[in-house]
Amino acid sequence: MPSCPVMFIAAPASGQGKTTVTAALARLHVRQGRRVSVFKCGPDFLDPQIHAVASGRPCYNLDLGMCGEEDARWRLAKAARESDLILIEGVMGLFDGTPSAADLACLFNLPVLALIDARAMAQTFGAIAHGLATYRPGLPFAGVLANRVGSMRHAAMLRESLPDGMGWFGALPRSDTALPERYLGLLQASEIKGLESMLDALADELGRTGAAGLPEAVSMQDFTEPAVPPLLAGRRIAVARDAAFGFIYPANLDILRALGAEIKFFSPLAGDTLPACDAAWLPGGYPELHGETLSRQRDLWAGLHAHVAAGKPLLAECGGMLSLFEKVTDKEGRTHRFGGLLPGRAMMQKRLAALGMQVVDLPEGHLSGHTFHYSKSDTPLLPLVRARRPDGGEGEAIYRVGRLTASYVHFYFPSNLAATAALFSS
Repeated sequence: MPSCPVMFIAAPASGQGKTTVTAALARLHVRQGRRVSVFKCGPDFLDPQIHAVASGRPCYNLDLGMCGEEDARWRLAKAARESDLILIEGVMGLFDGTPSAADLACLFNLPVLALIDARAMAQTFGAIAHGLATYRPGLPFAGVLANRVGSMRHAAMLRESLPDGMGWFGALPRSDTALPERYLGLLQASEIKGLESMLDALADELGRTGAAGLPEAVSMQDFTEPAVPPLLAGRRIAVARDAAFGFIYPANLDILRALGAEIKFFSPLAGDTLPACDAAWLPGGYPELHGETLSRQRDLWAGLHAHVAAGKPLLAECGGMLSLFEKVTDKEGRTHRFGGLLPGRAMMQKRLAALGMQVVDLPEGHLSGHTFHYSKSDTPLLPLVRARRPDGGEGEAIYRVGRLTASYVHFYFPSNLAATAALFSS
């Protein structure tokens, strides 16, 4: 069985600094010459971009709901064979959600490092640490790291509050260094100026704590990567990728290539037209933040119109779907004319419109994914089908015009290889 040191960075709640500390740990160990594989628990797009920069390797998602147990099992085994350290960033609070980060940690015996924001806290720190360690029997709990600590004396007080025998991984001081955010989470890695320097500074700070050493190795069940039939051999898929269309799972690109497809990236923001292709994919992202630029890309929209008219497949997910409506109104109330392949309009909202796992039975087959958006759409189109939430409730509408498939759902392609291939086939 492959084995590798593993640390699962979790917290009692969101906003504790998990992404910052996970990225800093990755950069710290990479600078020591180690091969570091980072995973993100949950269906996040933005945190993995930061971790990929920090580690120099793609960051994959582990999610028992969207990705499934088998997918997580072989990815962890592969990482254990190829890495000197595996880091996993949790999602929300340690026990939040179904399935939770704790479910993943228990299933694969992944040692949990609890990151606790210690601002305005003294001995209660120990009580929270004790609760996290003991709330769920059998949780593989490694210890705690205090974040946003006020002084050396404060750190000593926090450490003294811990139950006997609990691991202490050190304390990070309060800092003005923070990863910038917007309404869907962190900024995309490509948008953060000075990210490399920021990660180095965070790694330097973390190196002065007790978190610089390697954790104990964990044995993984020796699963191998599933065989992928070449169902898309000889096909070229054009994929939009830039600051407006950046929500792409690395696993999705891997699957398209493994299916035999050639991927051709293009940037609508840079003025690229649609490349010669057999199928196209407009992923999610922030097209509403680039309304003026995208509204001027008439050659691109004309190319996409011709692409769909020729019966070629086009998948448009969330922001990708927004860009195909006739009009989109941004958060400042400005309205922009976009692609016009879909009748109707989309409007940004001040509050979250939808969040959660989704599963859908398309004519091509069953696919899992998730939805997370602040916009609402108004279209006369009738849905081809509707996705479902895990509780059985009604999910997002899936629209189909010719071979154009559009919805708010971000699909996880490894959940069904045949359905994915069919989506991109004529």
